[in-house]
Amino acid sequence: MNFELTASMMCANYGNLEKEVKELEEGGIDSFHIDIMDGRYVPNFAMSLNDMRYIAGATDKPLDIHLMIEHPNNRIGLFLNNLRKGDTVYIHPEAEYHPSTTLQSIINAGMIPGIAINPGTSVETVMEMLRIVKKVLVMSVNPGNAGQMYLPYVGKKITKLLSIKEDMDFELYWDGACSADRILEYAPKGVKGFVLGTTLLFGKGRPYEDTIHNIRELRF
Repeated sequence: MNFELTASMMCANYGNLEKEVKELEEGGIDSFHIDIMDGRYVPNFAMSLNDMRYIAGATDKPLDIHLMIEHPNNRIGLFLNNLRKGDTVYIHPEAEYHPSTTLQSIINAGMIPGIAINPGTSVETVMEMLRIVKKVLVMSVNPGNAGQMYLPYVGKKITKLLSIKEDMDFELYWDGACSADRILEYAPKGVKGFVLGTTLLFGKGRPYEDTIHNIRELRF
């Protein structure tokens, strides 16, 4: 079964980021997930523009930029100017007065437009944006910190999104508390990709290649 695996780089070892990127790349990761937090939209600071720029220059793999910032349209050019065509940029609809304007800027720059949906955000409130975006990142935890517990009521939201994704023409991605059990359950249902953090990939004391291989060999 084909599904994508992306590494949540906020969980990486920043003592040697170059080594982390290389080992993840050699281990077979499909893309790199970059969490940008401003301490306002979420109560935490995470990766920076410079971190994103460094990783973009260290790998040819696609980047997924997850903007957890207030009013991303005010600063969207800073990010788009340092990405490659075909990279993905996710915004949170609640963080912007006119999110469709920001999404159009992403499209005009040759990037893949996406929205991230918080656990407390209903599908109905983002329905029109689903006609614009190509990727939907479903947060199974509240945004802002790694290592949080899975919120089980998100499963019903994923089921609803899976039922309309073909008609709306978007792909669905999972972010937060991503375990092997979640992949086993939702990859066959149509979730396209999974963001891997501390639950499965980082801080396990084993080579990334072994972990990624074992995930791809899960028995469905």
